[in-house]
Amino acid sequence: MLTAIVGINWGDEGKGRMVDLLGGDYDIIVRYQGGNNAGHTVINERGKFILNLLPSGILREDAVNVMGNGMVIDIEHLAGEIDALNTKGIKITPDNLKISDKAIICMPVHKQQDILEEERLRDKKYGSTRRGIAPVYADKYMKKALRMGDLCAPATLRDKVKGFLDWKNLILEGAYNNKKMSVTELMNWLEKFGRHLMPHVCDTGGYLYSAIDAGKNIMFEAQLGALRDIDYGIYPYTTSSNTLAAYAPIGSGIPSARLDGTIGIMKAYSSCVGEGPFTVEMSGAEAEALRAAGSEYGAATGRPRRVGAFDVPASRYGIKLQGAETLALTKLDVMSYMDKIPVCVGYRIDGAVTSVFPSGDRLARAEPVFEYLEGFKTDISECRSIRDLPKAALDYIRYIEKAVGCRIKYVSVGAERDDYIILR
Repeated sequence: MLTAIVGINWGDEGKGRMVDLLGGDYDIIVRYQGGNNAGHTVINERGKFILNLLPSGILREDAVNVMGNGMVIDIEHLAGEIDALNTKGIKITPDNLKISDKAIICMPVHKQQDILEEERLRDKKYGSTRRGIAPVYADKYMKKALRMGDLCAPATLRDKVKGFLDWKNLILEGAYNNKKMSVTELMNWLEKFGRHLMPHVCDTGGYLYSAIDAGKNIMFEAQLGALRDIDYGIYPYTTSSNTLAAYAPIGSGIPSARLDGTIGIMKAYSSCVGEGPFTVEMSGAEAEALRAAGSEYGAATGRPRRVGAFDVPASRYGIKLQGAETLALTKLDVMSYMDKIPVCVGYRIDGAVTSVFPSGDRLARAEPVFEYLEGFKTDISECRSIRDLPKAALDYIRYIEKAVGCRIKYVSVGAERDDYIILR
């Protein structure tokens, strides 16, 4: 069984929480795109964990975790993430963590370039996390980047670093009037943080194909959501990789494999980190109340998330992009303070109302059209079955399910691993 766990909206939907919950049914968990520019927060009996690069299955003792070729890996950040888990008793070995030799290395020069470009853009910035993601993906497609496998070939590594910096320093010095980076400086960084990672580097595609032949169950974990996809998201306010389930086999190293299922994750309301159009955005006291209730601060950056009502057009669009057959609705418990629950059912653009998610300038001009449902005004965090839910909460779930045209199977009512309800 090959299953993808993907985000339906702007990211931060709670994918890590669902991977941790459902991961017990899978032998292998794979991250197939992105870098440390977003985080997955997982709370279980072992504590609270924020994972930026490692797959969320790393917290399950019997799971093998794979970082695929579609990822960009800051090896300094990864080394720190591994050390932090080791101090909490989570042991990381080459047996439970495998890193693709084709994954790209995100280096200090990429972070430096990211910061310099955001500062150059000033008030027109894209809302980058300043962790080098866009520059390193650009280098990948310019065929200039270094890959994890290069760490395992010391005889040629220095020549590759020199060739890379001969080109990259032209940009740093010429375009940004910034100091150059030396070959020695970058080599020292690669050797310091790459040394302990080399035993994990392997042909993950070959490993995964063998696992499929052996009948293993594999889960693919996405980063961010459909609306941040580089091709189909709210461009240019997107990430720099493909966040869709269709990319999972490609970014994992098994492009000929076919998914058996896709589970889409979406919140009971909307949240967003970064710049770009966000039609349902709340402001003032209304936003502060929802942000406080949902603890809406970025797991990777700590930035306050923008928040708003559930967005039907955006969610319907995301479900279609992801090909989701079932959904998990997270953070329903957060809505318990509301007397009336707003739901965006359409957009008004140039005087006309549409239920279709637009792009480009039309999205920037969109205004939300709301309907309001009765709030359930009670703590539902102890509910564990559909019979435990108050009628207004169940009505809200059914309303959302019908509006987006996809069945909801899981509903989370708290942050802990067991704080959820299976509807079907």
